[in-house]
Amino acid sequence: MQVEIRADKKSMTVGGYVNVVGRDSRVLHDKTGPYVEQIMPGAFKKALAADSKVELRFNHKKILDSEDLELREDNIGLRAHAVVTDREVIAAAEQKELRGWSFGFVKQKDHWKTDEEGTRRRFVDELELREVSILDKTPAYIATSIETRDDDEILVEFRADQPLEDGVDYIRQTESTTETKTTTLTPGDESVMFCAQKTVEIYKMRRRM
Repeated sequence: MQVEIRADKKSMTVGGYVNVVGRDSRVLHDKTGPYVEQIMPGAFKKALAADSKVELRFNHKKILDSEDLELREDNIGLRAHAVVTDREVIAAAEQKELRGWSFGFVKQKDHWKTDEEGTRRRFVDELELREVSILDKTPAYIATSIETRDDDEILVEFRADQPLEDGVDYIRQTESTTETKTTTLTPGDESVMFCAQKTVEIYKMRRRM
């Protein structure tokens, strides 16, 4: 996940891969026992082509403004990009508390296999994508809930994947330019840079005198 906080702290952009298709999940569990799962290539693309509304949420609960939400499936997986103006989410980003992405879906079509080692494997071929969530909690790949729609009970499943990026990359815009700088400096690094800057300023003053 990449997070870029605007200089005025009134908005931020967030992007990255929500799920990598064709890759094994962590070990999941259902009533029968453990299994691993893959979202098949093309499943997200087909879901997005259905043009159903996909909500942007915070921790699967708080609905965020999703007018600027962009979703697409490429050869890696489902990629998201959004502009967020919610103060709670921006505050969590300021504290570097964001942990990654998750998504909620309803299975439309899947198939199962058991490999030579006896591991049950689920392949999700088609799905209804309900929402993508920004998380400030450690992602857990498995979760479910039951909802009622048209007098039928449906199983809504939530998944969080390990991102390709190494954690969350926080970037902050400077006030004077549109250039960005990473906020990964330690307090010690910032102290050294501050002292070096002051030394240069003093040296320039002495040369003018």
